[in-house]
Amino acid sequence: MKAATLIVFGKVQGVGFRYYTHKKAREFNISGFVKNMPDGSVYIEAEGTEALLEQFISWCDKGPSWARVVKVDRQDVPVCGFEGFHVR
Repeated sequence: MKAATLIVFGKVQGVGFRYYTHKKAREFNISGFVKNMPDGSVYIEAEGTEALLEQFISWCDKGPSWARVVKVDRQDVPVCGFEGFHVR
């Protein structure tokens, strides 16, 4: 298991980013959460197998079709043991 935090910048609020992130996390069997930040970015904590986590992060680099991702800051972190994936 691996874990990472992501901060996604660009046009990522008001475009269904959290909804589709939740949907993709379930598809890739990723645990954690996603939430909007006051600065307009989206914050994600995600954990799963290395291969599936990398696929999920690759999706986050693009996001849903309505989003315009400019940059994703990633930091690898220790696994927390989340159960499920939640929108906060």
